[in-house]
Amino acid sequence: MDTTQQNSHAWDKKVEEGSRYTQSVSREVIEKSKSGDWNITVTTEKQVPRNWFPASVDGLRILCLASGGGQQAPVLAAAGADVTVTDISKKQLEQDDMVAKRDGLSLKTVQGDMSDLSDFDDEYFDIVINPVSNLFVKDIQPVWNEVSRVLKDKGVLIAGFTNPLLWIFDDNQERKGILDVKHSIPSCTLDYMPASEVEEYINSSSTIEYAHTLEDQMQGQIDAGFVITGFYEDDFGGTRILDNYIKTFIATRAIKMKVDRE
Repeated sequence: MDTTQQNSHAWDKKVEEGSRYTQSVSREVIEKSKSGDWNITVTTEKQVPRNWFPASVDGLRILCLASGGGQQAPVLAAAGADVTVTDISKKQLEQDDMVAKRDGLSLKTVQGDMSDLSDFDDEYFDIVINPVSNLFVKDIQPVWNEVSRVLKDKGVLIAGFTNPLLWIFDDNQERKGILDVKHSIPSCTLDYMPASEVEEYINSSSTIEYAHTLEDQMQGQIDAGFVITGFYEDDFGGTRILDNYIKTFIATRAIKMKVDRE
């Protein structure tokens, strides 16, 4: 099964259904961003600290990675950055194109897999923004490696990802207010599904998700040549029972440190 294609179709469907993560920013948000009053998120609720960015992003080359939906990319473009946004979902990218056209912004959209950034040159970008999304790839080390390749020396990666504890509970039970530890880490959506239900699940155009370890998330960045310089946690905003016990999302700021291997 082609997981990338499955998730591409699934996110196209989410756009059609109006999922929260496919709803583009308003004209008012863009107007404020043009005047220098801007912020973005890479998790669910909390805004990325402004001191994680340079005082001005004007003219900086920013890659919004797996970041379609008309949210981060248009805001950064309105703030003056030279923005490229890539995503596996055509319809998610259409949200960015719509905002750009609506509000007179210049940004570039490229459909592609976050694990393969071969469309982009080495050391081209100043900043990479990666909202929670690497749960949709089986192996995240290629993602970190590719981000490192396309970033300039001392370039910044701002990434959001899931706390693996989110995945250990039975999701259906948790939504009922019952915390039932059922799954191990790492794992995949399909691992604990009866064989009789797998085909139906795939045919429903639902996302296939992967629960990654914290070691893969954080040491994986370090192994790709990054030094982590910022960290915060986030949750669902009080809408899930887990919010009462633990933060289920993490954001990191990391700097690419070029190493002389000679």
